[in-house]
Amino acid sequence: MTPMQDRIAMYNGNKFKLGLFGSNCSNGRAMTKAPERWLADWDSSEKLVELADQVGIDFMLPIGRWRGYRGETDHQGTTMETITWATGQLARTKRITVFATVHAPLFNPVLAAKEIVTADLIGRGRFALNIVIGWNESEFNMFGVEQKATNELRYEYGQEWIDAILRMWGPEEEFDFIGKHLKLRGLRLKPKPYGGSRPLMMNAGASPLGRAYALRNCDAFFTAIRFPDLKEAAQEVSTVKAAGKALGKDTGVYTVGQVVCRPTRKEARDYWHYWTEETADWGAAEYMLALKDVKREDDPAGYDKMRRALVHGQSGFDIIGTPDDVADELARLHGAGFDGIGFSFLNYLLELPYFAQEVLPRLHKMGLRESDGVPALA
Repeated sequence: MTPMQDRIAMYNGNKFKLGLFGSNCSNGRAMTKAPERWLADWDSSEKLVELADQVGIDFMLPIGRWRGYRGETDHQGTTMETITWATGQLARTKRITVFATVHAPLFNPVLAAKEIVTADLIGRGRFALNIVIGWNESEFNMFGVEQKATNELRYEYGQEWIDAILRMWGPEEEFDFIGKHLKLRGLRLKPKPYGGSRPLMMNAGASPLGRAYALRNCDAFFTAIRFPDLKEAAQEVSTVKAAGKALGKDTGVYTVGQVVCRPTRKEARDYWHYWTEETADWGAAEYMLALKDVKREDDPAGYDKMRRALVHGQSGFDIIGTPDDVADELARLHGAGFDGIGFSFLNYLLELPYFAQEVLPRLHKMGLRESDGVPALA
């Protein structure tokens, strides 16, 4: 039997979890035309996860994306489907936890339950699930699926979806699941998830309904909100954790960021300016804003601010500087109550070795990591 606590802890004692976010998508999370940008080809992805596993990165978190954001690079236009991507990543590794990001309305729960169990068995319990209820209308149109008319209906469906899956993962031999949105008869599912417990589950719902869904069903809450300062972030984390405790749960709270780590602050800042200003793919940012019906003519100053924010990492914390700066900022996030961060690089495979060699030992000395990650790079 595998205790659920081992899964939630990602099978290690690291006090602050580190994950790579978005590497299943071309460009990752960087809206840039820089020629060294991430392409998300499988050969590079395979090398990346093997390296991440060796140096002690805790998790891989993909983006659920079905079409790109155009611009000159078609930002995130080349993507790996996340359950099969996670399965391949798990087969190549020994320690790291790998998430799939699944849009519940696009995946029949019977198919999803079986696919997830398969990935979980291949990873021997290291598979994790990031549940998405809805987002991009044009992606849903690709599937011929209409999003529910209201948030209430969307989360009603999301609740039935996860309830049905949890029952399929449970001990029942055969059952019917008859809800308002789902009518599933004669359900049978074998085998069950690895080790007699279910996969770790995460959700990033931003609305009150989304947060309630995450707290009710998931082990971790993923927030990508850009906070003006860590004091406000700490208050947000405290609120989420208190709400979890009221439900009898110890909810992990994770955030998102992007890292540029160089030997000097000037080198880091110059590189950040290079890919967010000099080679920015502004067309991709403008397309994303158009999807949200944000128009320049309605508020020119506000539009330009949002456009720049998208290119400067979309959301989350910009962590830019020397190895000392980066380690100190990650420690500050831990001090604000966050349990971990999913972060991105402009090019994950090129930049992870320096991060592992220089930042991980510093975090180890701070008491935030069990290992410094260096021996695996020798």
